[in-house]
Amino acid sequence: MIANRDRLASSEARDVALECIEAGIEAGHPRTVVRDAVALEGDTLRVADAAYDLREYDDVVVLGGGNAAANVAAAVETVLGDRIDGGVVVTDDPADTERVAVREGDHPVPSERGVEGTRAVLEAADAADEGTLVLAAITGGGSALMPAPAGDLSLADLQATTDALLASGADIHEINAVRKHLSALKGGHLAQRAAPATVVSLILSDVVGNDLSVIASGPLAPDDSTFEAARSVIDRYDIDAPEAVAARLERGAAGDVPETPGVDDPAFERVSNHVVADGMTALEAARDAATERGYDTLILSSRVRGEARNAATTHVAIAEEVRATETPVSPPAVLLSGGETTVTVRGDGDGGPNQEFATSAALALVGDSGVGDRDGTDGENGREITVAAVDTDGIDGATDAAGALVDERTVDDPDGARAALAENDVYPYLEARENLVLTGPTGTNLNDLRVLVVE
Repeated sequence: MIANRDRLASSEARDVALECIEAGIEAGHPRTVVRDAVALEGDTLRVADAAYDLREYDDVVVLGGGNAAANVAAAVETVLGDRIDGGVVVTDDPADTERVAVREGDHPVPSERGVEGTRAVLEAADAADEGTLVLAAITGGGSALMPAPAGDLSLADLQATTDALLASGADIHEINAVRKHLSALKGGHLAQRAAPATVVSLILSDVVGNDLSVIASGPLAPDDSTFEAARSVIDRYDIDAPEAVAARLERGAAGDVPETPGVDDPAFERVSNHVVADGMTALEAARDAATERGYDTLILSSRVRGEARNAATTHVAIAEEVRATETPVSPPAVLLSGGETTVTVRGDGDGGPNQEFATSAALALVGDSGVGDRDGTDGENGREITVAAVDTDGIDGATDAAGALVDERTVDDPDGARAALAENDVYPYLEARENLVLTGPTGTNLNDLRVLVVE
């Protein structure tokens, strides 16, 4: 899974951190998740705690999008086989399928091929009728991978707005409030297009709290955000939105463009959403892996958010407390967290939230002295702290790295590390020290996974 694992695993602590990452990602892979959540018993399809009699439907199709959508479709095909009559999903991580068409898009910034693939999804939704059972694969990354410019908006309008929002430090709820009001698919619009079909969604969540209206911008969920809320996000972060975007939000706030469908919309009467994996899925598997290696474990939270570099110093402080006072757990210990941190981009470099988290953590580990632990001991009973932070989809920011793995020997020039953070250019800093974690697309997306090992 980790292409450069042998080089990274230069100590026991590093090996444990990498094993936790691999266990977390594997637990959230659709082949694992769908096997546990979906079953066919004769003519009865069971999804989580719900049952559907396939004899009541003329057609069964699979629709959706996201980083893991093709792998969900492939896993569903394994269960249903030729009971599936077709479908289409959009992803940046293709998988082999026999009955569901896989269309490629791009993430985190939408592309023309994503628009074309999404158009095929919407056409298939339009063709669904009362006799159709739609199995929807909705996963993290769907917001970018399924662009459907609304009204007179263009792809370029969506790209410019997405770029600006991602660089602004806005959280995912704020970003998606805007996206939903610029889309013909997001914010419940896909449910409207698929009605009156029966829609059963399999959701892999990359959103803190599993808010259905935020995962992939909620194509099948009621939306309670408004045009006014979207416009306020643009204003709050001083986004220089394209003229067409600003005009649409203005018209919507004035009531001249219909709002996204809310909870009372009849389109949702035959829609059921099932979150079959989320950040806690990865955390629990990582915890189990650490326990098997003989470590005391503690899941700090699956809901960490805020600026990545600030969250890192807090995590390191907890690890230092474990090392110094054996509170709240005793070494050897593994601390785990998930969620989604953000980066406010002020420089013009390469990196991502998990790489900034790791770089900031490495700086915190050398402390005020600016001198790290070169010989493998830190003067406190020889206990060392190792930190790994990755995005479970394998793509941190817009780079080819999932994240990074650091320890008390990573930073030998604190000024250089601080400069890299100031310029949002931590990728080359970490690459030069061979600290990047390289997985490639993993087939899933359950948000961030962070591992701190205290030896």
